[in-house]
Amino acid sequence: MAIILRIKDIGKVWHIERTKEQVVALGGISLDVEQGEFLVFVGPSGCGKSTLLQIIAGLEKPGSGTIDVGTSADGQKQTGMVFQEFALFPWRTVLENIVFGPEVRSVPRAQREANAQKLIELVHLRGFEHRYPHELSGGMRQRVALARALANDPAILLFDEPLASLDAQTRKVLQAELVRIWQETKRTFIYVTHGLDEAVLLGDRVVLFTARPGRIKEIVPVRLPRPRSITGRAEAELLEYLSEQIREEVDRSLKAEGLT
Repeated sequence: MAIILRIKDIGKVWHIERTKEQVVALGGISLDVEQGEFLVFVGPSGCGKSTLLQIIAGLEKPGSGTIDVGTSADGQKQTGMVFQEFALFPWRTVLENIVFGPEVRSVPRAQREANAQKLIELVHLRGFEHRYPHELSGGMRQRVALARALANDPAILLFDEPLASLDAQTRKVLQAELVRIWQETKRTFIYVTHGLDEAVLLGDRVVLFTARPGRIKEIVPVRLPRPRSITGRAEAELLEYLSEQIREEVDRSLKAEGLT
């Protein structure tokens, strides 16, 4: 399969002015991402997963290394971002939020609104086009955020714990919806989560990060048919393996800091 994103020796150091400290967030990450795959990042808190995602998105600059993601034929970025916080404009309706990116790029109104209507169908929000964010549930707001990211036609969609703030029932529904949308759009999804069960349910591959400074400990392929159930034997065994690896990293970090 074709490589859509190449990450080479990415490092990142945070400089804390108040204390004059330097915190090494990423310690040299190299990774090839395949076109159309669902890739999941997991690791201990503070291991740099979200930092790497922001570097891929162009929201942060790497301290070292290179990201080869390219641009589309019209010169647009290849990435779109969906955050944990819905980041919607409260004064814009569902439709107006979705068309915002194409509007900024001066896409003709008829074209951007026709595409938005298709995305509204895709994320199952038909009938809510003229609602404002405060009139929607949390799950519905996250659907709007996903449609807004897709409206810019990115080849790669980046997700920073998008379901973390939702209740368990809504999260389960949207996990299934994300898989459906990924399959229908044939985009590349890169997904950060703390939920190992979520990683098992969603991912084609799971990238395990070490404790800070973040490095790749292991890339675990998930060769399980969809739809998946966390109660399935193979899924449960994989979940236990990932849990053991994370516990190992947490223990190593605590020992390094003299806390055990």
